[in-house]
Amino acid sequence: MTSPYRVVVVCTGNICRSPIAEAVLERAFAQAGLVVNVSSAGTGSWHIGDDADPRALKVLALAGYDLQHEARQFDATWFVDPDSRADLVLALDAGHLSDLKALASGHGVDSDHVLLLRSFDPNAVELDVPDPYYGADSGFDDVLAMIEAAAPGIVEFVRAQTAG
Repeated sequence: MTSPYRVVVVCTGNICRSPIAEAVLERAFAQAGLVVNVSSAGTGSWHIGDDADPRALKVLALAGYDLQHEARQFDATWFVDPDSRADLVLALDAGHLSDLKALASGHGVDSDHVLLLRSFDPNAVELDVPDPYYGADSGFDDVLAMIEAAAPGIVEFVRAQTAG
């Protein structure tokens, strides 16, 4: 039996943007009938073990999403370990993308499967999802909307990757 396709969404601390994306993508894949293991992580270690930011949890709950979360840091072994390999790594901004590609390169791994999440939104002009941590609560609404707009493209990409 092959393991499910694995998607990891990555932001800075794994308490705002990537947990929102994790919840959105879990639902999107389930509604599409795809068996996909979705998780999230941060590039930094500041929040390891923490729950998602209360504002992220609030915006998710108001939109009808459920999330059980514990922040963690991205592990370079997810590029190489066959038992935990991420098939698709979605960065939330260009800084995360650069960090992840450098990490992959440092482990001698091709990073073609490390992409910006918003690159899957055909209407996105700016490909970064801004960090709402220090801003107004409305920033979390904006993040949710951006991720929801990209979700159908991500679902279709994964469907194409797993077809056959």
